[in-house]
Amino acid sequence: MIVSASRRTDIPAFYGDWFVNRLAAGFCLVANPFNPRQVSRVSLRRDDVGAFVLWTRDPRPFAAGFDALDRGGYPYVVLMTLTGYGPPLEPHAPAAGEVLAAAGALAARVGPERLVWRYDPVVLGPGLGPEEHAARFARLARRLEGSTRQVKVSFVDLYRKTRRRLGALEHGHAYLSDPSLDPRAGELLARMSASAAGHGMTLSTCAEARDWSVCGAPPGACVDGDLLRRLFGLQITGTDRGQRPHCRCAPSRDIGVPDSCLHGCVYCYATSSHELAARRRSTHDPHAPVQAGPARQLGGAEGTMG
Repeated sequence: MIVSASRRTDIPAFYGDWFVNRLAAGFCLVANPFNPRQVSRVSLRRDDVGAFVLWTRDPRPFAAGFDALDRGGYPYVVLMTLTGYGPPLEPHAPAAGEVLAAAGALAARVGPERLVWRYDPVVLGPGLGPEEHAARFARLARRLEGSTRQVKVSFVDLYRKTRRRLGALEHGHAYLSDPSLDPRAGELLARMSASAAGHGMTLSTCAEARDWSVCGAPPGACVDGDLLRRLFGLQITGTDRGQRPHCRCAPSRDIGVPDSCLHGCVYCYATSSHELAARRRSTHDPHAPVQAGPARQLGGAEGTMG
């Protein structure tokens, strides 16, 4: 079993103590995002976990988590999201320079094969045209050379909640376009692919309806079965049917809770509002079997299966 921690929230940045406690306990409880009363138990015992896939914008607070994983002999890879947009799109995300320094330190610990960069999502708007994206990506790729071998990119998905939040920004209408439909999208991906290659990385896309291989950006996956097979010898087949259309990720169990990430990214599909996330964080119990949210009240039902 592959355990994802997490597409829904940034566990390494905000819930590291909880993660360490759940590793020690050997399990966690996870509520169905669409039916919070339906709770399942996920084993975190070493014999049951093929690998962890850790998603984060800021690995710095997770030092104790990495220590616990290493002591337990757990295989893991880290997906590190870094776009460097800053406000207003990423009002509470760490500064790019801080993340770049953290990436170098993490790569020294785990090796560049186990640290994957996500330049995700590509958003078009004020100061973020294709030229600006190409230049920004090239600067980040240069700084990340030697720290990673792979980069994943995707264009923003304009879900209803995403449209609402983007539309509320100053000049919000300028953000409400699908970058994949821009006639310059292919040229942008080709330039990004060339920049990545120039700094020792391969670039692939994530959950895109269109195959951009002709631009040097073939379809890829964040929970990458090929990478996990190569690194850890895991036998992985199929794709995760619970994900978005066109997603090629390997099957995994996600242990995070939506509406609990505090980065406040306006384009995020997993967070309805920063205020709701802050309320959930304020009631977080690092000793509870569920990471956050309403299902904490079910914490006593440690044998519940869904």
